[in-house]
Amino acid sequence: MVDTTTQSRAVASLASPRYAGWIGRAVGSGLYRNTIGRLADSRWIRLAALAGVPLIWLAMLHIGPIVQMTNISFIANYPPQPGKSSDYTLANYALFFSDRLYFVPFIRSLIFAGVVTLSTLVIVYPVAYYVAKVVRPKNRMRALLLLLIPFWAGELIRTFSIIMLLANRGAVNVLLRELGFIERPIPMLYTSFSLSFGVVYLLALYMLLPLYSAIEKIPTPLIHAAADLGAGPFQRFRRVILPLSKDGIVSGCSLVYLTAVGVFAAPLLLGGPNAVIFPEVIAMLFHGSNDKWPEGAAFSMIMLVVSLTTVGLFMRVVGGRSIRLM
Repeated sequence: MVDTTTQSRAVASLASPRYAGWIGRAVGSGLYRNTIGRLADSRWIRLAALAGVPLIWLAMLHIGPIVQMTNISFIANYPPQPGKSSDYTLANYALFFSDRLYFVPFIRSLIFAGVVTLSTLVIVYPVAYYVAKVVRPKNRMRALLLLLIPFWAGELIRTFSIIMLLANRGAVNVLLRELGFIERPIPMLYTSFSLSFGVVYLLALYMLLPLYSAIEKIPTPLIHAAADLGAGPFQRFRRVILPLSKDGIVSGCSLVYLTAVGVFAAPLLLGGPNAVIFPEVIAMLFHGSNDKWPEGAAFSMIMLVVSLTTVGLFMRVVGGRSIRLM
């Protein structure tokens, strides 16, 4: 406990005539009472002052760009000609459904994001369980920190590290050749495998942290009680661990899926000509010329709505069941 004498001296220093007189004059002034004092007495004003900055940040940097993108997606020509009103049309959205060139990459992106999400869950779940339940409590933060160190580097740096790992003269082919398993390099780079492997590696953090947080909260005596009642490892996982960690599964899968749907840099660096996904199509529309911006904005809104709807249904089905189980 802190010495009461020390506390008394600290309070006395703050209540010294030099400080007390200045604070008393400021608080007792009519200007303070009619401005800050009156505002501080209102509960709604205090709430608005606390929530104002986050709300402004959300409106300016998140909601605002989406609203502007939605407006551009309905414009016939962008930018509009000076002195002429903008004509609104649905032709930009109709183009998506009328041309197979746009529809196929969109379906490919949804399937790709689903496969990446499932693969990330299967790979990361044992790691999260090991750190949360097998590692000693005093060493868990160290183990988690070691797993997070690679993610301190930028996305491009980690992507180029995957290129050096999977290239024909990369670490994997060199190791297989030195061990005598292969004579010629295995073409792993610029394929669907390299793209999936790279995106799983890049997004593993979004799955690791929610899973670790959910699994760590599972009471260990509950798992031991299930074992004492005769439940085997698989039954303990299916009947106890999995239901109690569904919140982490829902959060991790939602984050990974939404990020994988819109991933852009990794497909350009790791994917091949047969691995074109929808964000690349949108980028080509925006980078081409201004007259393609309405089509790019419309395609962006389609991807946003479909991905959010998919995640919402997933959270409704899986998340609702987890709430009932718990």
